[in-house]
This record gives sequence, structure tokens and C-alpha cells, in this order.
Amino acid sequence: MVQEDPRILELRTMREKARQGGGADRIQKQHDKGKLTARERLDILLDPGTFNELEPYITHQGDELGLASEHYLGDGVVTGYGQIDGRTVYVYAQDFTVYGGTLGEMQSHKICRVMDLALRNGVPMIGLIDSGGARIQEGIRALGAYAEIFRRNAQYSGVIPQISVMLGPCAGGAAYSPALTDLIIMVERNSYMFLTGPEVIKAVTGERIDPESLGGTEVHMAVSGTAHLSAPTEEEALLLCRRALGYLASNNVENPPFTPPADDPLRMDEELNAIVPLDSSTPYDMHDVIERIVDQGTFLEIQPVFARNVITGFARMGGHSVGIVAQQPMVMAGVIDIGASDKITRFVRTCDCFNVPLVTLVDSPGFLPGIDQEHAGIIRHGAKVLYAYSEATVPKVSVITRKGYGGAYVVMSSKYLGTDVNYAWPSAEIAVMGAEGAVNIVYRRQLEQSTDPVAERERLVAEYREKFNNPYYAARNGYIDDIIEPRETRPKIIAALAALRDKYASAPPRKHGNMPV
Repeated sequence: MVQEDPRILELRTMREKARQGGGADRIQKQHDKGKLTARERLDILLDPGTFNELEPYITHQGDELGLASEHYLGDGVVTGYGQIDGRTVYVYAQDFTVYGGTLGEMQSHKICRVMDLALRNGVPMIGLIDSGGARIQEGIRALGAYAEIFRRNAQYSGVIPQISVMLGPCAGGAAYSPALTDLIIMVERNSYMFLTGPEVIKAVTGERIDPESLGGTEVHMAVSGTAHLSAPTEEEALLLCRRALGYLASNNVENPPFTPPADDPLRMDEELNAIVPLDSSTPYDMHDVIERIVDQGTFLEIQPVFARNVITGFARMGGHSVGIVAQQPMVMAGVIDIGASDKITRFVRTCDCFNVPLVTLVDSPGFLPGIDQEHAGIIRHGAKVLYAYSEATVPKVSVITRKGYGGAYVVMSSKYLGTDVNYAWPSAEIAVMGAEGAVNIVYRRQLEQSTDPVAERERLVAEYREKFNNPYYAARNGYIDDIIEPRETRPKIIAALAALRDKYASAPPRKHGNMPV
């Protein structure tokens, strides 16, 4: 019998110690809260057997206050690489069982190390966040450690996908790193983000609030718009991360992965021909349009409960990844406000970063009027949408389903912003504004002088609608490429994207543009 080498036995002991994190008692406390450990989370996120850990034996190098009497292997974060659906990704998972997952100098070193490796290899970076923030015992070294991560988040933005999965608290400056990444996924009632916590707010302003109401999932999904996706449990959030990543390229020079479609690319849906009501003031659900034109079961809506007057999300068409931007006539008639502008802009730029073609479905009466909107900067926010679409070089296809009025027509991937193919349905109304508003302005004097202004207004409105509120006037002037039957939308878009697959659009040399943020 071969005697075991004591050095091998020591290695096995050290490995097991590293795997235990803060120890069995703290692991149990984590489980008692209904939370998984860092390693259990990685087991769910990554393909089985693919995780390879890096730097598991690192410990903190002392603290300013001399309070840390024990050194834990790994220093509160598990880092390494693995695969998701066969694609390599780099990951870090903060370990709440070690110093509450707080970030210090060596934990930052580990995170920065895998971020650098992800960039060098052109693969996605995923962070599983569960941290009490900066490690107070390390003083300013902990702040510098955060800054190292923030700088990489910013410099690597648009080069590799960065995804943050929030699985616990994220307080103080720790919230900035997720905010710099491409997608934030939160767990309902179990994760929250804020810069100043309830106790600080109470001390400074006298306001009383609990962590969930201050920065919980509902707040960031519906009110602030900071988060992009959410799930009821950790397991579902991690599986959602896997799904979302499948729509993105691994880096800015590759294309997103192709999935052979089970749905016929030539499929036509007859129900689309009757989906837009004859009365232009009657709403319809744009989700029904989206579900009928994309590969069945592939639509993943992004920020579904924020700025609900616009819909954004990833899908597949003919097996290829696409980004969908659409107005929602069921909410505020699909009007564009500040929240919708920011939502569209962020999504368009994310798609453009990672070579996801854009499909835009237009039905909007314009920008939301009002003193509050003007004073809050609707001009600046609306200009972001113009900037994003104009700057985007990915293939772009738009379909005007109904209203395309004024500035809303222009900003929503109109032809002269560089959109490659523009279609319209027969129900499309493309004009500076609606017929009633146009008649009131253009024919104001004529109406004032009329003996029967009501009848005259009705006549002029009908005349305006007949002349301008149809797609044929725009088609005659070259503003759209074709008028199609709604049922033809899916095969037409798929064919257009296939023709645009090798599109090359060079940009003028510059350091960077100056977006109206």
C-alpha cells in the first residue's frame, strides 16, 4: 500500500478549509436566511463540472483597527472561470460568511484579476453580489480597492458583457459597480441597493424607511429603473442570468450565438392583420405583436415594470438574437416621456455594444407634454434616444404599426437616423402631428371665419387624414421602404436582417462622443 504524501494531505485539508468559507455555523446562518452560499450559487450558474477556482488561498493583509483576529482563506470572495452553455465566462461570488462579504484590498485584487482575464480573453464577466460594502477595518485601503473595480467596470464597458446578480445587500459605494455593468438582476425581497442606508437617512434627514422600501427589488425595477430583471428566488435569478447571456456576444467583435430555430422563419400570423383597431384612439397590446413575430417563446423583456409605455427586450428571429424596442399603446397611448427615453437609450446602446440587431416597432403620438417634463429635461433625455439610434451601427429595421407623429417618429429609428430598412403597415399614420392638432394650427384663421366651424373642422380633419395620415404619402417621398401586410412582418424582418448580416458602418475617428447625459 502506497503511503499518502503528507503534502498532498495538507493540500486537501487547505482546499476543504477554503471551501468552508466562514465555517459551518455561518453557512447554516446563511441557509437559515433562505440564502445559498457563494459556491452553491456558482454550481447553479455554471455548467456542471466546469468551474475552476483562482487564488483560493488569499487572505487579508492586516487592518487599520487591528480588529481582525482571524484570517479566512479566499478573503470573502470566490473567483474563477467556467462555462455557460459551453461558453467561457469569468465569475466572482462574494461570500457573506466571511466578514459579511465586505470588500477589502485583497478581495478587490481577486475580483480585478478575473476582470482582467475576462478582458484579455474576450469573454463575459459575471459578479454575484452579497456584501455589506467596504470593509471598515481596512480604512481607506478598502475605498481604493473599490475604485480599482469601478475603473475596470468603466474601461471594459462595451468590450465584454458585464452582468451583476444581486443576491443580498449592496450598500454604499458598492452599488456603483453593479450600476456600471450592462445588466442587473435582483432577487425579490432578498436583495437591495442604496448609497445611504435607513439609519444614515434617519440621522441626517429624519426620514424613516426600511431597507426594502428604500432600495429593494420593487423600487429598482419599477421606480428608479436601476435594475433590469428580477426573480423570486436565487435559483431563478441565476438561471435568468444564463438565459440573458445567451442573447449577447462574448465581446464587441463577435456575433451573438445562433440557435437553430424550431419556428419557421417564413411563418405568417393572420391575426396580425386584424390586431390594430380601425379607431386610432383604441389601444392594443404591443406584446401580442412581438410574440407573433419573434421565434416562439424567445422574448425576454428587459425592465418590464419600469416606463411601461415602452417595451424593450431580447428575442430570436430565425435563430438569431435581436433587440426589440416598441411603444406600448396600452400605457399612456405609447407616448415617450423621460423614463421611456432613458429606457430606450440604455437598451439600444447595450445591443449596439454586443452586435445585437435592433428591431423597432413604432406607435407613438409624440413626446409627453407638460411643465414637469420640460423642467425635468425631456429635451435632454429625448436627445439621448436620437443619439443612441444615430450612433448604433448594428443592423436596424423599423416597422411603423400605427402612429408615427412628430419627434416620436424621428427618434424611433427613422430612416434618416441611419436605419437600414423601414417598413410600415397600412394602418400607419406618419405626420408632424395628429389630424385634429394640425387642423387647429394650420387652419385656425379659416375656422375662426367659418360660419359653421364645427362642420368645417370635421371636413378639414377628414381631408388631412386622407392626405397625410396614411403610409402612402410617406412612401411616395421615400421615407419608408415598403408598405407590408402585418402578417408578413416576421419573414420580412428575418429576410432584411439576413441581408444586413455583413453590414459594415465605419464611424469617423474620435476619442468619444459627448452624449447629452
